[in-house]
Amino acid sequence: MKFTNGFWRIRDGVQISYATEVRDLRADADRFTAFAAVKKVERRGDTLNAPLLTVDCFSPAEGVIGVRVTHLGGKRRLGPDFEVTGAEGGAGAVRRADGVTELTSGPLTVSLDENAPWSLVFRDADGRELTRAGRKGTAFATLDEKAQFDTPENHHMLTQLALGVGEQIYGLGERFTPFVKNGQIVDMWQADGGTSSEQAYKNIPFYLSSRGYGVFVNHPGAVSFEVGSEAVGQVQFSVEDQTIEYYIVAGPTPKEVLSRYTALTGRPALPPAWSFGLWLTTSFTTSYDEKTVTSFVDGMAERGIPLSVFHFDCFWMREYQWSDFQWDPEVFPDPEGMLARLKAKGLRVSAWINPYIAQKSALFDEGAALGHLVRKPNGDIWQWDLWQAGMGLVDFTSPAACEWFQSKLKVLLDQGVDCFKTDFGERIPTDVVWHDGSDPERMHNYYTHLYNKTVFDLLEKERGQGEAVLFARSATAGGQQYPVHWGGDCWSSFGAMAESLRGGLSLSLSGFGFWSHDIGGFEGTPDPAVFKRWLAFGLLSSHSRLHGSSSYRVPWEFGDEAVDVAREFTRLKHRLMPYLYGSAAETRRTGVPMMRPMVLEFPGDPACRPLDRQYMLGSDLLVAPVFTEDGEVEVYLPEGTWTHLLTGEQVTGPVWRTERHGFDSLPLYVREGAVLPLASDDGRPDGDWLDAPTLLVHPTAAAGYEADVTVPDLTGETAATFRVRRDGDALRVTATGTERPYTVRVVGGGEVSGSGDVVVPLS
Repeated sequence: MKFTNGFWRIRDGVQISYATEVRDLRADADRFTAFAAVKKVERRGDTLNAPLLTVDCFSPAEGVIGVRVTHLGGKRRLGPDFEVTGAEGGAGAVRRADGVTELTSGPLTVSLDENAPWSLVFRDADGRELTRAGRKGTAFATLDEKAQFDTPENHHMLTQLALGVGEQIYGLGERFTPFVKNGQIVDMWQADGGTSSEQAYKNIPFYLSSRGYGVFVNHPGAVSFEVGSEAVGQVQFSVEDQTIEYYIVAGPTPKEVLSRYTALTGRPALPPAWSFGLWLTTSFTTSYDEKTVTSFVDGMAERGIPLSVFHFDCFWMREYQWSDFQWDPEVFPDPEGMLARLKAKGLRVSAWINPYIAQKSALFDEGAALGHLVRKPNGDIWQWDLWQAGMGLVDFTSPAACEWFQSKLKVLLDQGVDCFKTDFGERIPTDVVWHDGSDPERMHNYYTHLYNKTVFDLLEKERGQGEAVLFARSATAGGQQYPVHWGGDCWSSFGAMAESLRGGLSLSLSGFGFWSHDIGGFEGTPDPAVFKRWLAFGLLSSHSRLHGSSSYRVPWEFGDEAVDVAREFTRLKHRLMPYLYGSAAETRRTGVPMMRPMVLEFPGDPACRPLDRQYMLGSDLLVAPVFTEDGEVEVYLPEGTWTHLLTGEQVTGPVWRTERHGFDSLPLYVREGAVLPLASDDGRPDGDWLDAPTLLVHPTAAAGYEADVTVPDLTGETAATFRVRRDGDALRVTATGTERPYTVRVVGGGEVSGSGDVVVPLS
């Protein structure tokens, strides 16, 4: 939200009060509180009829400093609030000398000089300034002069943090606008806006800076960001409240920032290995029954395309009755038998759900009678006809409503469903009363968190920890704990394919570790070229799903070559699973995402900072999807020798390349020094990865080259470790944790199979 009219003037009707000088400061061992006047106090009378801002500085965790600025502190806090680890502080240490107060937490320090104009300065361990809330950095704004004293609802707290020269800002959720957020206005407000606008399904009030720090605004409601778009040298964020709270998160690397941020807001669970295989759906409004489903499943098998999950979209339930969680008896007269038949083919089953209860559903009257549906202030149940006729909304602030909702889903689990696509959750009204008294404005964005948590908790309880997985569309901060998230409703075009990737990379820099999208696009029917290019991209994402709206996405609908592409890239992903699942386990441990923007892996390379059409899949695989029919693609390779995984071509970077690829290929490069563990079984994603694996070694030229690679088990724990080290003109590989045979293949060198210690000539 903009409050100024250019550099010199304030917008008509707006009054802004800026923290100007420190009038008092109280310090404890691990925190301090400053009281800031909003004008220069030259005489006692200046303290009358004037606001005073209370500024608390504390540290909830090592390397994180929180700032809470309050105007009028008597406002009731109705919630909800993000669950933040260590929110009460205690991880920092205060030092005072010569009028300067410093709070240090790990490599991060904030300082306040009482003898100078107001400024909170944040520095790294080397004393380098990261950012500051300077002359206009701590303030509140009201609509008119009288409003300062009458405290109306439209009272905004705002912060400005300085941008350094060349500093670039990323994140703020799954945003389909330009990847670098400088110059943008970004509003945190959940919306069902597709992938082609400034609206977003996943609004995360966290951004990452190229200078090696992050900022998390601890407010679940509407937060407005002006990223160099009101004051071009500042990131401004504001909330309509009496308090604003934000955390500066230290690096110095972007990986360390994300690791600290996800330690605060929650690390992602590890999805089960089977979920990394190919998902196929019925599509949305298409006609289908068990015969159709079986023809799809058998058609994939007949064509040699391994399938891991089959998903039933909305119309598995009867029209006008979403959600009643009852199979349409005319279309699926024997759901238990059908699910058993699908599972006999080795498949897992996913079912579409949403948190809306249509009036025609038997659950509407039941939920209303039990008090489980959200109500208006006058006691009426909140309803509208958008999406489902007369639909109501499950009130997940009520524990009883959560248990009721879970009980309906448990019936499906007992029938054989394995996981759920938790669709919607964005269009949440603000003219309602919640069971726990939550503030409707704060609940609008937060609702999706309660929705996904309710479903994920049930899956963990019923299927066991490590077996729970969602396909979720909406999220807010902390939602990364309940993977997987997908990109929502995109068009079936090359442009939408690029939009989807841009949104996914933006989400990854917002702390989300696992992400997917609809292969081929959702709306419309893709051209065969779009579909084939999207297949390669989709099967080199963390999760891979074929899904559409009004047309099917089985590969043979797009020609024989599409079948070949689907087969080859599905099998390639399965071979890569020991590497990919090891990366997924790292994501669970550290919060660093599987799909990594280039800037995350190569923060010191300026050329990587704006790149949004390529990414690292884990630490060692570079993927550049092709967005053209003719196969022409630009790709940037950072410093080092890169080897194309499919062709063996070696390229020395840093270099920009224009390449041309057939539909069976794309730029897919392995980083120098990497050791890729490859599975021998390409028929499934969750096979026995220690059954004759291949270690594909890309050694550096250094005489002291050494690398360790692990092969995980299906829980993500290390099953075996292989140490690779240069020994003269050969590589010596030592296996720990396994005595089974394996193969070592050295790029540009030899290949040897054996067990225990293996020696491979380098040429």
